[in-house]
Amino acid sequence: MSTATITTVPATATAGNAVRRSRDEHLPITMRTIMGVELRKMFDTRSGFWLMSSVVILAVIATGAVILFAPNDQITYDSFAGAIGIPMTIVLPIIAALSITSEWSQRTGLTTFTMVPSRSRVVAAKLLDTMLVGIASILVALAVGALGNLVGSQLAGVPTTWDMTVTEVLYILAGNALGLLMGFTLGVLFRNSAAAIVGYFVYAMVLPTLSALLAGAQGWFADLQPWVDFQWNQTGLFDGGYGPTQWAQLAVTGTIWLLLPLAFGLWRVLRSEVK
Repeated sequence: MSTATITTVPATATAGNAVRRSRDEHLPITMRTIMGVELRKMFDTRSGFWLMSSVVILAVIATGAVILFAPNDQITYDSFAGAIGIPMTIVLPIIAALSITSEWSQRTGLTTFTMVPSRSRVVAAKLLDTMLVGIASILVALAVGALGNLVGSQLAGVPTTWDMTVTEVLYILAGNALGLLMGFTLGVLFRNSAAAIVGYFVYAMVLPTLSALLAGAQGWFADLQPWVDFQWNQTGLFDGGYGPTQWAQLAVTGTIWLLLPLAFGLWRVLRSEVK
């Protein structure tokens, strides 16, 4: 007669497996943590630190230039905001582009996407951090301009003029936010810092010049320009006073120049091989 053999698992082994299983189970990384890490990555290099610092530095330089060189009747808050806005429209999109291209230019993408396999969460965190940094930078710049308006009017001996409304400030925020999104879009499209920066300067300086020359030479394009030139509509936000037609033109050009390229760039980022 055969004898059945029953094999028992030692209690210590079972306990060890339970301990091992409990150690293998990790809570998912929260979006707040990812955003915190990505935000630190924007500041923790010397180039990143000075690029962020340049927002305040340029705001102070522009404010000082208005105080020193502007006529007394031009010492107004609108003058300070306009002077500060010029460097902001250049620096902020570059910050947005570098926030995404750094994963490839600094070869940290493999580590980042290994720690957080869901690339969409990482890209979303970068975008949210970029927008928060951009809004904070603009508000700080406007605060520097307000201080310059107070100091400049006292030095010039003229009344302090606050000739900007809350609506006009919101228009400025919207215009700079679109610039940030364009820089981010070029970052996900090219995934190369130099190419993204050059691409932004072509978009911001070369294309508007060509568009203006064509509009001046061809009457048919002058009527068509608001419906095809996104930079023209974005710049118009800084002047404010948008009506239904202007918003429709901004929506059409923004879809063509911003949303569609951004969607294509995100599709490439989510599916491309990271080395």
